[in-house]
Amino acid sequence: MTRQRHHVDDHDLGLPHDLGVLIERRRALAWLGATGVAALVGACGDPIFGRAEAEVVGTAADGSQCVVHPRETAGPYPADGSNRAHGTLANVLDKSGIVRADMRPSLVAGQPVAAGTPLELTLKLVDVGRGCAPLGGHAIYLWHCDAGGRYSIYDLPEASYLRAVGVTNDAGTVTFTTVFPGCYRGRFPHMHFEVYPSLAKATTYENRILTSQLAMPEATCHAVYGGSGAYTESVANFADSPLSRDGIFADNTPLQLAAQTPALTGDVASGYRGSVVIGVKGRNAAPT
Repeated sequence: MTRQRHHVDDHDLGLPHDLGVLIERRRALAWLGATGVAALVGACGDPIFGRAEAEVVGTAADGSQCVVHPRETAGPYPADGSNRAHGTLANVLDKSGIVRADMRPSLVAGQPVAAGTPLELTLKLVDVGRGCAPLGGHAIYLWHCDAGGRYSIYDLPEASYLRAVGVTNDAGTVTFTTVFPGCYRGRFPHMHFEVYPSLAKATTYENRILTSQLAMPEATCHAVYGGSGAYTESVANFADSPLSRDGIFADNTPLQLAAQTPALTGDVASGYRGSVVIGVKGRNAAPT
């Protein structure tokens, strides 16, 4: 059984970060009806309206469980070839240097490096339909906003940081070094990612097999935003953007949301390290 998802992300509407939260859900839906949904479908290839998905759970040989990650919007800032930024097609997937572990530097020499609390994040890709078997040889494109809640390429045309592609090893894992994402008003702190069946296919959004998001642990958000001067702009935004009101995560089940939340350890002074398991199933999985 599925439930209709009626979330409207301020990014999808192309609104400023702080304006999206000023539009109540009913007013937003009425506005969409007057404007025409077709005109607003997927600046990045994703419809504004999706469907909440039923839980799909797999069990590994050791008894542990894995969960299919719900599909989520890529938002308007994916830079995956699906839309334009400042009049030019935005696609970092075909750029030299995008396959990397450290996401903090920009892709272009002389452009800025992202500041913020260090985060080393390991993503493990598994096939839920095959007993949580690891999926090696897949490419994962990860991107997120900086400590001030801004996205490179779009909000910051002079920067191309906090975007990277990695390839999963035989254990299904890939690790990125980044900074803890900031918070902009209207969205709970999060990361975006796309999964591709191979590195060769990871050149355009049209080849993706999953688009989803990660929700950052709430306790860590409090610690980072309150303990690092790089996140000054995120403090008030975070207070105004609780998880309970987030239009993207709100209609996922507790189990799905737990699967979308990385487990982190560490502190603001030394940085954080963590991991998350990403589950795919059926024709979306390309076994190796």
